[in-house]
Amino acid sequence: MKQFTGRVFLFGDDVDTDAIIPARYLNNSDLEHLKKHCMEDADQEFPNKVQVGDIIVAGKNFGCGSSREHAPIAINASGVSCVIAESFARIFYRNAINIGLPILEVSLKGKVKDGDLVTVNLDNGTVEIKGEVLKAQAFPPELMAIIEAGGLVSYVKKEIEAGEKHV
Repeated sequence: MKQFTGRVFLFGDDVDTDAIIPARYLNNSDLEHLKKHCMEDADQEFPNKVQVGDIIVAGKNFGCGSSREHAPIAINASGVSCVIAESFARIFYRNAINIGLPILEVSLKGKVKDGDLVTVNLDNGTVEIKGEVLKAQAFPPELMAIIEAGGLVSYVKKEIEAGEKHV
């Protein structure tokens, strides 16, 4: 079972990819470089405060703006275990799965604040906060396999090594 508990970093609606990783830092794709600047335009202290296992919680349309894969890569590099939002920009959603970043769509509006602890169960798509269990859409097994493998490239490599046929 894929379950974990993390500390909340709360953001609002329409967090765009420039807020997640500002364009001025895209001249370098080194993970440590991206990690140092993740979310800094939305919360200047985020790169210094975030710890492995923390969880980003946001409102509607998280990851809007551009198709850059640097946004979910920067979040993943910062150690964030999951992003929970009321909704995601479709290209961000796909890019997150492609790089193995767990994301869940469920509204936590008015239910959490910065620093709260949230428990996520990816197997059944639940989020527990202060004893209340909310239901998000669980990933189908095919997408869960990609996330568990660490992303699409890792998944395909493992499948090829295992000698399995791809469609």
